[in-house]
Amino acid sequence: MYGAPPRIPSAAGLPGWAHSLGFASDGSGFALLAECVSVAADPESGFCRQHVAVRDAGAGQWVLRRSPLPRIHGTDGVSADLLALGSGRALIADGGGDRPEEAWFTRDGGRSWRAVDRRTAGRVPEIPAGAVLTTDCADPAGAGPDECVRKRLVVVSPEDGRRRVLVRQPLLGADPGPAAQPEPDGSWWVSGVDPLTGRPAVAVSRDGGRSWTVSRLPSPATTPGWRVAVAVGRDAVYAAEMGELTGGEPVKNPLRALHRSLDGGRTWQRTWTTGPEVEPRALQGVPVPGPGGRVEVGAQLAGYVSLDGGRRFTLLDTGTFHVRRTPVGLLRESSQCVYELTADGVRWSEFRLACEGREF
Repeated sequence: MYGAPPRIPSAAGLPGWAHSLGFASDGSGFALLAECVSVAADPESGFCRQHVAVRDAGAGQWVLRRSPLPRIHGTDGVSADLLALGSGRALIADGGGDRPEEAWFTRDGGRSWRAVDRRTAGRVPEIPAGAVLTTDCADPAGAGPDECVRKRLVVVSPEDGRRRVLVRQPLLGADPGPAAQPEPDGSWWVSGVDPLTGRPAVAVSRDGGRSWTVSRLPSPATTPGWRVAVAVGRDAVYAAEMGELTGGEPVKNPLRALHRSLDGGRTWQRTWTTGPEVEPRALQGVPVPGPGGRVEVGAQLAGYVSLDGGRRFTLLDTGTFHVRRTPVGLLRESSQCVYELTADGVRWSEFRLACEGREF
């Protein structure tokens, strides 16, 4: 669970650039690629070819397989997204807004794709292995983000790519924010607000979403923030509270506070409160927990590390980075084609995708 990082082969010669990357717990993976051609004098003539690269479980290389995505005008922008749903299984979704939303599902490593209805259908009592947790609009049903009054948790199924409502919902207000993947100990986390006080809170399930336990965070603010990013380490759980800051220069992805739990999230201590000047004041993705009170934060312009649970931070020499949870560990992206994986927050394994013509 917290051993050496997995080894993922590089494929620097893949066409274009990778804009959506996902893995299964066995190390198999999918990457969406966009290869764009543009003419400065005639922007409307530009176009982008979209590809899918696949790594089968145990394979020594990535291969290109047929993509269900169409070629698009360069002025449209690349909007497709990919969800890995277990070994050889993935969902690609595209569209929305002015274009109809479309989706395609594969269960054979991208060798074949079939269209999937994006409407939520049915209910499930638990989150199955390989699934992704997300939300849709419960009130009014099917409404878009701007019109939605109340959201609910839904499961993207690894069986067919359809979305289904999770039967038991945590009591976290009208806008729950789930982590898409479980943590290494199997726990699922959702952020929101305590219905009684309106203060930031998190819920955890250790039985696949059949039941939830809610705990309130000792927030420095009296108003709800944007979300809470949770990461479970070997000896501590960290909850990064995101939201607007008072004073100082504005930053993207502002970090209000960092909370630490030594009992699995039952109780919390606020170890870091963001001020107007002292860094870190932002967080890209999730914090990176390590052993013995070590935790890393990728801020707006640089990375920072604490060796005392988040009370004091020092500058890292790795530059800035974005981190997210995957079934094979925490994935760090420091440039457009360079990725690193860690299982313990200390040792990192690097691989490269679609790096042709790029300078380092």
